[in-house]
Amino acid sequence: MSVNDSIADMLAAIRNGQSARLAYVQIPASRLRRSVLDVLVEEGYLRGYADEQTERGLPQLKVELKYHDGLPVIQKVEKVSTPGRRVYTSIGELKQFFNGLGITILSTSKGVMADYKARQQSVGGEILCRVF
Repeated sequence: MSVNDSIADMLAAIRNGQSARLAYVQIPASRLRRSVLDVLVEEGYLRGYADEQTERGLPQLKVELKYHDGLPVIQKVEKVSTPGRRVYTSIGELKQFFNGLGITILSTSKGVMADYKARQQSVGGEILCRVF
């Protein structure tokens, strides 16, 4: 199956899994998805993820979802850049999401990182998504 926007599909699978109160979801693996998942795990939005293989031998990620008091930790996810409309920002123009309570995930020349790390390193880049 061909996927045009792999990050949007991953975020939709996480959102749908949390609304169904699943313990984990499985998504196809890619380096960009791993990088975004690393940021989400580091920021405490997910428990973790592990590499697996499907029956046909394709790489796959098993993402462990996180809940607090029975509610999903991720309350809102916004995909910003799409394949047809890439959104880039300099670090000076980057605004905080939910007054700094949420994070913006950027793809920069120094890797995929959260907005506050991009501010520390003074790098801008493509805005992938926003999570609260």
